[in-house]
Amino acid sequence: MKIPELFEKKKPVFSLEIFPPKRKSGLEKIYDTIEKLTVCKPDFISVTYGAGGNIANNDTCDIAANIKKKFGVEPLAHLTCVNSTMADVTEMIKRFAAADIENVLALRGDIVPGEQIEKEFFHANELAIEVQRNSGLQILGACYPEGHSESKNLREDIQNLKYKIGAGVKVLITQLFFDNQLFYEFLAQVRNAGIQIPISAGIMPIVNKKQIEKTVALSGASLPHEFTKMISLYENRPEELYQHGIQYAVDQIRDLLEHGVDGIHLYTMNNPDVALAVYEKIKDLL
Repeated sequence: MKIPELFEKKKPVFSLEIFPPKRKSGLEKIYDTIEKLTVCKPDFISVTYGAGGNIANNDTCDIAANIKKKFGVEPLAHLTCVNSTMADVTEMIKRFAAADIENVLALRGDIVPGEQIEKEFFHANELAIEVQRNSGLQILGACYPEGHSESKNLREDIQNLKYKIGAGVKVLITQLFFDNQLFYEFLAQVRNAGIQIPISAGIMPIVNKKQIEKTVALSGASLPHEFTKMISLYENRPEELYQHGIQYAVDQIRDLLEHGVDGIHLYTMNNPDVALAVYEKIKDLL
């Protein structure tokens, strides 16, 4: 199924994200995880691009293909370009086509300080152009409610979204955020700028201290008072942080759904128990 068509037929669209294991030995576990996640009845499951965006030993395509073949769920394969040559991208497009994968999320990918990068792609819209030119793949893209960290301001970032759409992107998925009001303000500015394609809100439940130290800090997302209060109260009380972190995500999602968001994209961190706990408390609105 073409995911952009799904957004035309259904609202809200509910999707999940997983990442490939670092080692081949973890493949069996990821399929167990996917099987458990199917209980959430996702409209599609996205699979991030292998560690470092390297084509070698990249399991993204195989996992995405099995999501479709074994579990009957539409996959969204991530494709990054900052560490890829034109030949790498062409090879991945061929792999996706051979595996009957119809949808990709076109991303630049993270630049690691001090690490040498390829010089053939610099922006996600350049990757989208190449995908559109050489395949019939449906292209989705990323957006940033508070602006990309490398953009001068949100206005510039919204202009960059127009470049992505011009390159063939038909649906946007946001980076994780914790403050719904900032998302609503971003959405208003995007719509006022003439961008009307569907935008799915990316939500990540924060349920342990490791996530606070790594994910939250690296995301650059603004932290509203309710969130920081939760962290200060429970960061050293694991069981309570787990429960309150799930509830915070649930409250976020229910508010978004009540405001008519196009979709919810749940960053599962390969934790089906958390995803299921969230789903059970929002499924009445899906």
